[in-house]
Amino acid sequence: MTSLRIQNGTLMATALSLLLAGGHAIANDDPKTHAGHVAGDSDQPVGDTWITTKVKTSLLADEDVAGLEIDVETVNGVVTLRGDVASQAQVDEARRIAAGIEGVTDVDASGLTVDATE
Repeated sequence: MTSLRIQNGTLMATALSLLLAGGHAIANDDPKTHAGHVAGDSDQPVGDTWITTKVKTSLLADEDVAGLEIDVETVNGVVTLRGDVASQAQVDEARRIAAGIEGVTDVDASGLTVDATE
């Protein structure tokens, strides 16, 4: 199980710095080449970590999604999204973004709730 959560501005700045520093490597990374694992194989912790990172990075990069408010967890290619977002449109966009990542076999967005105070 892989989980990634950023909670405040300091962590966000640190995470973004790390992502920018390694962004080129992440952007050009291929989940099929990690330690001999092939995307779609079950029980692939390296692949799940790659997927979680790509989903979280993509959510943070999208201006229409509250990426900081969404927790991403991946188990055997199934991405689970949890957190509070401002609208159903953000839920739909987060689901679309996650589903578009290579290696994702399914997206469970039932943990995303629309918070009217966002």
